[in-house]
Amino acid sequence: MNRKVLTTLIVAFVIASLCGFVTYRLVTSHMAATAPLKTARVVAAASDIKLGTVLSSSDLKMVEIAGSPPKGAIFNAEAAVGRGVISNLYEGEPVLESRLAAPGSGGGLAATIPPGMRACAVKVDDVVGVAGFVTPGMRVDVLASGTPPGASATTQGTVTSTILQNIEVLSAGTDIQKDAEGKPHQVQVVNLLVTPEEAQSLSLASNQLKIQLVLRNPLDTKVSQVAGTAMSNLFVGQNSAPKPFRRVVPVVRKKAELEPFKVQVINGSTVSEEKFSSVGGHQ
Repeated sequence: MNRKVLTTLIVAFVIASLCGFVTYRLVTSHMAATAPLKTARVVAAASDIKLGTVLSSSDLKMVEIAGSPPKGAIFNAEAAVGRGVISNLYEGEPVLESRLAAPGSGGGLAATIPPGMRACAVKVDDVVGVAGFVTPGMRVDVLASGTPPGASATTQGTVTSTILQNIEVLSAGTDIQKDAEGKPHQVQVVNLLVTPEEAQSLSLASNQLKIQLVLRNPLDTKVSQVAGTAMSNLFVGQNSAPKPFRRVVPVVRKKAELEPFKVQVINGSTVSEEKFSSVGGHQ
């Protein structure tokens, strides 16, 4: 076979192979783009649902989502009806098992308390409660201020100590209580998630001392050793009251008068006498 013809056939075969590969890639990508996406029907919230709500059939709807369903998704509405919501749900959001209380536990705040934990209510002022300082899910430290037992109020004054750290807020709202005259008034109440031992300390402090909540970063879970601060320590290093001014009168001392002394000077046959008032002086 002619060498020139053989070279032409090889080049034509390579070009045909490349064209076939490019055509195959274009066809497969087009088929993948036009293929229908995999979808799934899951249970979602029909409207915004608040924490503690017991779900009913009117609160739920079925929605179709593209791709794989999220972990813990519920595919039957009957499996969610009658269960309490332990975190806020928003309209159109898929309902997950992790967002609902266990079947039969009901709703309300009690359904959001994990086993072995307690919800302890603490009264706070309007600045902490109304201003949105503390909302569910946040982390706080609990400070107690008062006079320690056996200590005099005049020695150290009020002492503030951190009694609890990194405590989760379950809920925040208002409650109706009566004052000393029996008149109802609203108070700000925050429910904290604590252990039984922490609940005892918090209850004792809230009845005897003034409680203050301090907001902290949710990612900061470190528990620090914080010493209590006394009122007297706040003024350590401050300048004391100025001392009364005393005028200093300089004392002028008179120089002691030295008695003059005589020196006899003999210069050859001449004898003279010189008088001096002090050493180095001449009179």
